[in-house]
Amino acid sequence: MSIGYRLYTALLYLLLPYVLTHLIWRGRKQPAYLQHWWERFGRYTARPLRPVIWLHAVSVGETRAAAPLIKALQARYPDYQIVFTHMTPTGRETGEQLFGAQVMRCYLPYDYPFAVRRFLDHFRPRFGLLLETEIWPNLIEACHRRSIPLALVNARLSGRSARRYAKFGYLSRSSLQKLTLVAAQTSDDARRLTELGAGEVNIMGNLKFDMTPPDQAVSDGAALRATFGAGRRVLLAASTREGEESLLLDSLSQLDMNDLLLVIVPRHPQRFDEVAALLEQRGISYRRRSQGENLSSGIQVLLGDSMGELFTYYAACDVAIIGGSLLPFGGQNLIEACAMGKPVVLGPHTYNFAEASSHALAAGAAVQIKDTDELLTATLALLSNPPRRQAMGEAGLVFSQQHRGATSQLMTLLEKHIHN
Repeated sequence: MSIGYRLYTALLYLLLPYVLTHLIWRGRKQPAYLQHWWERFGRYTARPLRPVIWLHAVSVGETRAAAPLIKALQARYPDYQIVFTHMTPTGRETGEQLFGAQVMRCYLPYDYPFAVRRFLDHFRPRFGLLLETEIWPNLIEACHRRSIPLALVNARLSGRSARRYAKFGYLSRSSLQKLTLVAAQTSDDARRLTELGAGEVNIMGNLKFDMTPPDQAVSDGAALRATFGAGRRVLLAASTREGEESLLLDSLSQLDMNDLLLVIVPRHPQRFDEVAALLEQRGISYRRRSQGENLSSGIQVLLGDSMGELFTYYAACDVAIIGGSLLPFGGQNLIEACAMGKPVVLGPHTYNFAEASSHALAAGAAVQIKDTDELLTATLALLSNPPRRQAMGEAGLVFSQQHRGATSQLMTLLEKHIHN
């Protein structure tokens, strides 16, 4: 093993006390982090009874994006067991909601050699797929030494992430070169990965376009909308991040809330109580989705404190503001809103979905504000113009349909590069 790997691994061991402390701290805010904690160090119980295809998706967004791919893998390799690994409890819970007992779920271990070795010894995958931006040197090295084909798929790499990986140039280059296949979402992602040292990088598109809204999303949305009261316009702030709720409330404070309901759905469930406290501090009347009550006209905000209902929230709204884009978090997934035929408002920070955002804007499915000062103007313009909302929604449907096909492209690449 090279000195670069030795130094990287030594640093990991030095950080072990912090890793343990951080896990306990996260567990205090979100107890699910302390469940199955031993898996993070390579200890597992249930064993697969069939040959394994291993798929890794960090959290909720990647897990949802993997749904069409998992269906395609199950159809192509019916004799194999899918083992789906995650890093967050919400990702794991989403996997359970989507697939039930059809797949095995567990946490991917931290990138310690002993933990990686235990994981590979336990599951013995025939091949593995890492989704989006998961470059773990010891994991990749261990798969390479065991001749386990490993692919980085639906790969995306923002300029910011590329600069961070470039600081560890040797490790990044060595890891990328040991992958069997790299399939990027866009040409920009492919270029950045190549500059980091990847060999041939294929362009497959974005799996998120292949996601299909649940069959019941429209009916569930209509049922939810019926609880809001007749004649109310509904503005959804979807997947909001830290600090964005305050900006939204500041910007929208000038709106007449008598005929408007603001629905806020925080990205992370551990922030539900935090956002509730913010609303209480500001004296804003609100209800939680979990309370399941009809909303009187005096209720100004619905706090979406439920998991797995984002498509339902989209179906129930008139306009969707995409969280993570108002502050420099890179933006969350706008494709889901477009697939539900809803007009989209983007903030200035969309580097996680740069190409999708650009195409949505060009298609007329979205508008983008330069700063939160423009949020009120953009929101009012859409809420007061039903024909424009309808036109944008229809453009979003066309846009989301036109960019489908990443799953098929990836399956073709897998057939070419991975033989079992």
